[in-house]
Amino acid sequence: MLKFYHAPWSRSSSVLWLLEELGVEYELTEIDIRQEGGVPENYRRIQPSKKVPAIEHDGVVITERAAITIYLAEAFPNAGLAPAVGHPMRGPYLSMLVYCDSVFDPALAAKVQGWKYESNHFSFGLADDMVNYIDRILTERPYAAGDRFTAADTQLASSIGYTMQQMKALPERPSFIAYMDRVKDRPANLRAAEKDQEMAIKTPFFQKQFAG
Repeated sequence: MLKFYHAPWSRSSSVLWLLEELGVEYELTEIDIRQEGGVPENYRRIQPSKKVPAIEHDGVVITERAAITIYLAEAFPNAGLAPAVGHPMRGPYLSMLVYCDSVFDPALAAKVQGWKYESNHFSFGLADDMVNYIDRILTERPYAAGDRFTAADTQLASSIGYTMQQMKALPERPSFIAYMDRVKDRPANLRAAEKDQEMAIKTPFFQKQFAG
Protein backbone atom coordinates (compact mmCIF):
# COMPACT_ATOMS: atom_id res chain seq x y z
CA MET A 1 0.00 0.00 0.00
CA LEU A 2 1.30 3.44 -0.99
CA LYS A 3 -0.24 6.42 0.81
CA PHE A 4 0.48 9.95 -0.33
CA TYR A 5 -0.04 12.94 2.00
CA HIS A 6 -0.74 15.95 -0.18
CA ALA A 7 -2.07 19.51 -0.28
CA PRO A 8 -3.15 20.93 -3.63
CA TRP A 9 -1.08 23.70 -5.16
CA SER A 10 1.80 23.17 -2.78
CA ARG A 11 5.33 21.74 -2.87
CA SER A 12 3.82 18.26 -2.82
CA SER A 13 2.31 18.85 -6.26
CA SER A 14 5.68 17.82 -7.68
CA VAL A 15 5.31 14.39 -6.05
CA LEU A 16 1.78 14.10 -7.42
CA TRP A 17 3.28 14.61 -10.88
CA LEU A 18 5.92 11.97 -10.14
CA LEU A 19 3.31 9.45 -9.04
CA GLU A 20 1.42 10.00 -12.27
CA GLU A 21 4.63 9.51 -14.25
CA LEU A 22 5.27 6.24 -12.41
CA GLY A 23 1.76 5.01 -13.17
CA VAL A 24 1.36 3.29 -9.81
CA GLU A 25 -1.70 2.99 -7.60
CA TYR A 26 -1.71 5.21 -4.52
CA GLU A 27 -4.08 6.37 -1.82
CA LEU A 28 -4.17 10.15 -1.58
CA THR A 29 -4.73 11.66 1.86
CA GLU A 30 -5.34 15.38 1.63
CA ILE A 31 -3.70 17.50 4.33
CA ASP A 32 -5.22 20.97 4.51
CA ILE A 33 -2.09 22.92 5.38
CA ARG A 34 -3.99 26.20 5.03
CA GLN A 35 -6.89 25.43 7.35
CA GLU A 36 -7.74 27.75 10.22
CA GLY A 37 -6.02 26.56 13.37
CA GLY A 38 -3.41 24.67 11.39
CA VAL A 39 -2.91 20.99 10.69
CA PRO A 40 -3.93 18.68 13.57
CA GLU A 41 -1.09 17.69 15.90
CA ASN A 42 -1.47 13.98 15.18
CA TYR A 43 -0.07 14.55 11.70
CA ARG A 44 3.36 15.16 13.29
CA ARG A 45 3.78 11.40 13.55
CA ILE A 46 4.00 11.44 9.75
CA GLN A 47 5.73 14.78 9.11
CA PRO A 48 7.48 16.45 12.07
CA SER A 49 6.77 20.00 10.88
CA LYS A 50 3.24 19.16 9.69
CA LYS A 51 4.26 19.86 6.10
CA VAL A 52 3.69 18.08 2.81
CA PRO A 53 4.67 15.97 0.97
CA ALA A 54 5.05 12.68 2.78
CA ILE A 55 4.46 9.10 1.74
CA GLU A 56 3.89 5.87 3.60
CA HIS A 57 4.84 2.71 1.75
CA ASP A 58 4.21 -0.67 3.32
CA GLY A 59 4.28 0.91 6.76
CA VAL A 60 7.45 2.97 6.19
CA VAL A 61 7.17 6.77 6.24
CA ILE A 62 9.36 8.86 3.95
CA THR A 63 9.50 12.67 4.08
CA GLU A 64 11.37 15.41 2.16
CA ARG A 65 10.89 15.73 -1.58
CA ALA A 66 14.35 14.58 -2.61
CA ALA A 67 14.15 11.46 -0.46
CA ILE A 68 10.61 10.71 -1.63
CA THR A 69 11.59 11.11 -5.27
CA ILE A 70 14.65 8.88 -4.98
CA TYR A 71 12.66 6.28 -3.07
CA LEU A 72 9.70 6.16 -5.44
CA ALA A 73 11.73 6.14 -8.65
CA GLU A 74 13.74 3.18 -7.36
CA ALA A 75 10.79 1.37 -5.78
CA PHE A 76 9.02 1.43 -9.16
CA PRO A 77 11.87 1.06 -11.68
CA ASN A 78 9.73 0.05 -14.65
CA ALA A 79 9.05 3.69 -15.46
CA GLY A 80 12.77 4.22 -16.06
CA LEU A 81 12.89 7.56 -14.25
CA ALA A 82 16.05 6.94 -12.21
CA PRO A 83 19.48 6.53 -13.83
CA ALA A 84 21.14 3.37 -12.53
CA VAL A 85 24.15 3.40 -10.24
CA GLY A 86 27.19 3.74 -12.48
CA HIS A 87 25.33 5.54 -15.26
CA PRO A 88 26.86 8.93 -16.21
CA MET A 89 23.55 10.66 -15.42
CA ARG A 90 23.37 9.23 -11.89
CA GLY A 91 25.50 11.94 -10.27
CA PRO A 92 23.76 14.90 -11.95
CA TYR A 93 20.38 13.29 -11.18
CA LEU A 94 21.06 12.99 -7.44
CA SER A 95 22.70 16.40 -7.32
CA MET A 96 19.74 18.15 -8.89
CA LEU A 97 17.23 16.38 -6.66
CA VAL A 98 19.01 17.52 -3.52
CA TYR A 99 19.72 20.96 -5.00
CA CYS A 100 16.02 21.65 -5.50
CA ASP A 101 15.35 21.02 -1.81
CA SER A 102 18.49 22.38 -0.20
CA VAL A 103 19.33 25.39 -2.40
CA PHE A 104 16.63 26.35 -4.90
CA ASP A 105 13.72 26.52 -2.45
CA PRO A 106 15.40 28.22 0.53
CA ALA A 107 17.44 30.67 -1.56
CA LEU A 108 14.40 31.84 -3.47
CA ALA A 109 12.29 31.97 -0.31
CA ALA A 110 14.93 34.18 1.31
CA LYS A 111 14.84 36.47 -1.73
CA VAL A 112 11.04 36.72 -1.65
CA GLN A 113 11.15 37.56 2.05
CA GLY A 114 13.65 40.32 1.35
CA TRP A 115 16.48 38.88 3.41
CA LYS A 116 19.81 40.68 3.12
CA TYR A 117 22.79 38.40 3.75
CA GLU A 118 26.13 37.23 2.41
CA SER A 119 26.56 33.87 0.73
CA ASN A 120 28.47 32.34 3.63
CA HIS A 121 25.76 33.25 6.13
CA PHE A 122 23.57 30.31 5.04
CA SER A 123 24.35 26.94 3.52
CA PHE A 124 22.05 27.59 0.55
CA GLY A 125 23.93 30.71 -0.56
CA LEU A 126 22.56 33.52 -2.72
CA ALA A 127 19.50 33.43 -4.95
CA ASP A 128 21.40 35.03 -7.83
CA ASP A 129 24.00 32.26 -7.75
CA MET A 130 21.23 29.67 -7.77
CA VAL A 131 19.49 31.28 -10.74
CA ASN A 132 22.73 31.49 -12.72
CA TYR A 133 23.55 27.86 -11.96
CA ILE A 134 20.15 26.53 -13.07
CA ASP A 135 20.38 28.74 -16.16
CA ARG A 136 23.77 27.24 -17.02
CA ILE A 137 22.58 23.67 -16.46
CA LEU A 138 19.50 24.09 -18.66
CA THR A 139 21.59 25.80 -21.33
CA GLU A 140 24.08 22.93 -21.37
CA ARG A 141 21.54 20.10 -21.37
CA PRO A 142 17.84 19.70 -22.17
CA TYR A 143 16.79 18.10 -18.87
CA ALA A 144 17.71 18.25 -15.20
CA ALA A 145 20.18 15.36 -15.30
CA GLY A 146 21.08 15.07 -18.97
CA ASP A 147 19.58 14.23 -22.32
CA ARG A 148 16.37 12.59 -21.12
CA PHE A 149 13.53 13.18 -18.69
CA THR A 150 13.99 11.71 -15.20
CA ALA A 151 12.27 11.97 -11.84
CA ALA A 152 14.49 14.98 -11.13
CA ASP A 153 12.56 16.91 -13.76
CA THR A 154 9.30 16.56 -11.87
CA GLN A 155 10.96 18.45 -9.04
CA LEU A 156 12.95 21.03 -11.00
CA ALA A 157 10.15 21.84 -13.44
CA SER A 158 7.62 22.14 -10.63
CA SER A 159 9.90 24.57 -8.81
CA ILE A 160 10.60 26.65 -11.91
CA GLY A 161 6.99 26.64 -13.04
CA TYR A 162 5.58 27.83 -9.74
CA THR A 163 8.22 30.43 -8.91
CA MET A 164 8.52 31.83 -12.43
CA GLN A 165 4.93 31.63 -13.68
CA GLN A 166 2.83 32.03 -10.51
CA MET A 167 5.05 33.82 -7.99
CA LYS A 168 6.96 35.88 -10.57
CA ALA A 169 9.98 35.51 -8.29
CA LEU A 170 12.22 33.68 -10.76
CA PRO A 171 13.39 35.63 -13.83
CA GLU A 172 12.07 34.45 -17.18
CA ARG A 173 15.35 33.35 -18.68
CA PRO A 174 15.20 31.80 -22.17
CA SER A 175 16.59 28.49 -20.88
CA PHE A 176 13.82 28.28 -18.25
CA ILE A 177 11.07 29.03 -20.77
CA ALA A 178 12.42 26.50 -23.27
CA TYR A 179 12.72 23.86 -20.55
CA MET A 180 9.14 24.36 -19.40
CA ASP A 181 7.97 24.08 -23.00
CA ARG A 182 9.68 20.67 -23.20
CA VAL A 183 7.96 19.23 -20.13
CA LYS A 184 4.66 21.04 -19.56
CA ASP A 185 2.54 18.91 -21.92
CA ARG A 186 3.63 15.52 -20.64
CA PRO A 187 0.42 13.51 -20.07
CA ALA A 188 1.34 12.76 -16.45
CA ASN A 189 1.88 16.45 -15.75
CA LEU A 190 -1.48 17.34 -17.27
CA ARG A 191 -3.23 14.61 -15.24
CA ALA A 192 -1.60 15.79 -12.03
CA ALA A 193 -2.52 19.41 -12.73
CA GLU A 194 -6.14 18.44 -13.33
CA LYS A 195 -6.32 16.46 -10.10
CA ASP A 196 -4.69 19.32 -8.19
CA GLN A 197 -7.18 21.83 -9.50
CA GLU A 198 -10.12 19.60 -8.62
CA MET A 199 -8.86 19.39 -5.04
CA ALA A 200 -7.98 23.07 -4.81
CA ILE A 201 -11.45 24.32 -5.75
CA LYS A 202 -12.89 22.26 -2.88
CA THR A 203 -10.46 23.68 -0.32
CA PRO A 204 -11.90 26.44 1.92
CA PHE A 205 -8.80 28.63 1.59
CA PHE A 206 -8.97 28.69 -2.20
CA GLN A 207 -12.76 28.92 -2.24
CA LYS A 208 -12.44 32.22 -0.38
CA GLN A 209 -9.83 33.41 -2.86
CA PHE A 210 -11.95 32.42 -5.85
CA ALA A 211 -15.00 34.14 -4.32
CA GLY A 212 -13.03 37.34 -3.89
